[in-house]
Amino acid sequence: MEQTFVMIKPDAVQRGLVGEIIARFEKKGFTMRGLKLMSVDRAFAERHYNDLSAKPFFNILVEYIISGPVVAMVWEGKNVVSTGRKIIGATNPAESAPGTIRGDFAVEIGRNIIHGSDSVESARKEIAMWFPEGIVAWESSILPWIYE
Repeated sequence: MEQTFVMIKPDAVQRGLVGEIIARFEKKGFTMRGLKLMSVDRAFAERHYNDLSAKPFFNILVEYIISGPVVAMVWEGKNVVSTGRKIIGATNPAESAPGTIRGDFAVEIGRNIIHGSDSVESARKEIAMWFPEGIVAWESSILPWIYE
């Protein structure tokens, strides 16, 4: 089983979409391993988005992430990184299919409501950064109904 990091961004928290977003991952059959509501300071946001630091929108992105609380999560399951990205939808909501989180709830790329790791390696780094205290180890009783 692999793990992925997902962050519900401030606009989704403000709009009351946290439960709906969590439900989409749960309904797919993924297991939550970590969850916390938190405010992000500038230094932490800059570190998270370090790979985008040369982009012209970097400062706007950092301001957006620190503008309100976010929900940080770790999800686990078979192919959870790639499947999670499909559940989330394209970065640009205008290119996101209906039925995806961004396709259903976002309008502008600058308010795209959610972040998901783009690779297993990115997930490892992001989980270590956002959950230095570790995640919860537990086994869901529904796993035999999801996996062969």
